[in-house]
Amino acid sequence: MDAATLTYDTLRFGEFEDFPETSEPVWILGKEYNALTEKDEILSDVTSRLWFTYRKNFPPIGGTGPTSDTGWGCMLRCGQMILGEALISSPVSQKQREEYISILNAFIDKKDSYYSIHQIAQMGVGEGKPIGQWYGPNTVAQVLKKLAVFDTWSRLVVHVAMDNTVVIEEIKRLCMPWLDVAGACGEAEGVGELNGCLEGACALAEEETALWKPLVLLIPLRLGLSDINEAYIETLKQCFMLPQSLGVIGGKPNSAHYFIGYVGEELIYLDPHTTQPAVEPCEDSQVPDETYHCQHPPCRMHICELDPSIAAGFFCRTEDEFDDWCMRIRRVRGLPMFELVDSQPSHMVSVDALNLTPDFSDSDRLERFFDSEDEEFEILSL
Repeated sequence: MDAATLTYDTLRFGEFEDFPETSEPVWILGKEYNALTEKDEILSDVTSRLWFTYRKNFPPIGGTGPTSDTGWGCMLRCGQMILGEALISSPVSQKQREEYISILNAFIDKKDSYYSIHQIAQMGVGEGKPIGQWYGPNTVAQVLKKLAVFDTWSRLVVHVAMDNTVVIEEIKRLCMPWLDVAGACGEAEGVGELNGCLEGACALAEEETALWKPLVLLIPLRLGLSDINEAYIETLKQCFMLPQSLGVIGGKPNSAHYFIGYVGEELIYLDPHTTQPAVEPCEDSQVPDETYHCQHPPCRMHICELDPSIAAGFFCRTEDEFDDWCMRIRRVRGLPMFELVDSQPSHMVSVDALNLTPDFSDSDRLERFFDSEDEEFEILSL
């Protein structure tokens, strides 16, 4: 059977020759595996993750633009993968099938899907990136933040922590906008109305979500000048060990990858550099999903090959999960990649000063700070 005809539900890996025989632990998004005794489990884990790649023959972006993102869309696809990981938090089962298909529909390559290549590319124009231009990790993080404002289905809050600083008060104000952060609380008047529809990809029991919007935290970082500073390597590894980890988007010259874990000194990643035909939903809105799951052993690269411009992602479905993340970050050993503070330092721009609509005005400052990220990557030829 041709590999392209295998479905996610029936896929089984045969050989595992491409993965190291090592006693060192394998970490994939907060889960620890033994490469000697849990090979099948590792492969099943990798297969369960959404895999977004280059596509061809989709409707022209903007009506007259490109019909394929081959050569320029790899970081956009990595952005889709890190966000998709937040939406899919457990393995697919028959009971969850309807919700799973709804998530896939949010990424289908057409203009009216929440997080399609069309939406990301066109929203990127507001970040100074013409359609068809390569993105850096910071740019795609900013675009996802903008698009999430219009996503009333999943209820996600996407926060991009700038200046290497995560401000706890700022995040709690975003995830609990109807509460007084400084104080206490009790029942917030009108909470039910403010919540909107609780049915969605991130919906939990009402009592668990009533006071918290699920958080996708993206932290653009620069871990060196032209190469990654080795002092950050152990800290970066520990990020993959956190249960809230969404992984890292970044890469190396000529390509972007979605990093989901590590083994020894190698990073494990999903590679978007495969061009597949665009997928059309069926008449009943079902989505053929066999090409949205990686069908081979995971790719690996030495951690020292990683370009220093990255964005780390974390997902906190509840306030308790965010508080737990804060506690774990404070216990991370090694050189901190970012600072975690309770309240906003005086030198930082207040979140209230940032407009969260598609025309918010901090993009120039962000591009000046991270402008070099795009210069260090080459666009693949079409």
